[in-house]
Amino acid sequence: MDKAIENSHEHEHRRDWRKAMSDNVATALIVYTGLQIFVTVNALKEGVSSTLPYFALVILVAAIIPACRWFEKRWKDLSDAEAADEDLRPAFRRDQFLLWALAVGLPFVLTGILKAIFAATA
Repeated sequence: MDKAIENSHEHEHRRDWRKAMSDNVATALIVYTGLQIFVTVNALKEGVSSTLPYFALVILVAAIIPACRWFEKRWKDLSDAEAADEDLRPAFRRDQFLLWALAVGLPFVLTGILKAIFAATA
């Protein structure tokens, strides 16, 4: 294969960490929102104070957006060369894991804490 074509083909298949993190953030926010709605609906079914789910939503939105912006900012400012650097894979995987842990865990953890607080004050 011609070296120029080979290099062009290799460049097309390189992972762009900036885009990959942006895609992860967008998907994590969708999953997070779905989970939060599910957790909120279940809290309402359990007869929890009607203000709890809304309070939890406000806190969770306030908590997740800055975290997601931080993850995305860390990766969007990379140069083109850095964005394709395979040496960044471990750092990307760490941030990806943390992002998803927040997106999946935060709705359950915070709603549980708030339910406990409301139960203790009721």
